[in-house]
Amino acid sequence: MPTELPSLVASDVDGTLIDDDENVTARTRAAVRTVVDSGTPFVLATGRPPRWLGPVVDGLGFAPLAVCANGAVLYDADADRVISASTLSLETLAWLADLVDYELPGAGLAAERIGATAHDTATAQFVSAPGYEHAWLNPDHTEMAPEDLLSAPAVKMLIRLPGASSAEMAAKLRPLVGERADLTYSTNNGLIEVSAPGVTKASGLRLMAEHLGTPHESIVAFGDMPNDIPMLAMARHGVAVENAHPEAKAAADEVTATNSDDGVARVLERLWKS
Repeated sequence: MPTELPSLVASDVDGTLIDDDENVTARTRAAVRTVVDSGTPFVLATGRPPRWLGPVVDGLGFAPLAVCANGAVLYDADADRVISASTLSLETLAWLADLVDYELPGAGLAAERIGATAHDTATAQFVSAPGYEHAWLNPDHTEMAPEDLLSAPAVKMLIRLPGASSAEMAAKLRPLVGERADLTYSTNNGLIEVSAPGVTKASGLRLMAEHLGTPHESIVAFGDMPNDIPMLAMARHGVAVENAHPEAKAAADEVTATNSDDGVARVLERLWKS
């Protein structure tokens, strides 16, 4: 464990920072507040889009900066402003759609787009082809024809095959996708998330550290799923929660308690007592 305080603390949200009831506990809120009061930035690093951060912001009691969409979007929650976004090109989206059609028959496609703010009404932010089945509740999507789905750049393409294993889907697609895009998953419920090449939570955190003017070499990061592995590996100290995917645990320097047992708070309390 590092002896000096980190330059930045980054935490995944689902399965890591919030408990199984999707709440920020009082203990976690207090530990994060201690970090912020000390002058160390606390950043969310999540697969969620900016528009899904409201309950987390409310639970924390302040609006942090956030790396969203698995590293593709840098977002200022306090100002409700998208700082930057990295998108998949139209050519890559079309190529991915053809690949999925051939390799994963029956899979549905959706795309996450981004505007200037979290709820930019000028941009339909989550768009899906007819028949797409969500892996979780998402009432704010717009259904459109497949060709229209591929008509604008996206920060993420989502590939959904109900009843399938995300790990098996990733194992099949990753060798074929190669370096043309970055492929990961945050649930094993038949959902793959694809970003522009080189875009991960690690790349997003490096950009956020640059935005803040802090060194990215001394980050402490928390996570639980394969989409967290890049940032756990790049952090000075990567921490997986006990309920994490085995591959995330293997990439971490430490395994703390579960998300529902204040695993993040326990590490922060220890660090800020040193």
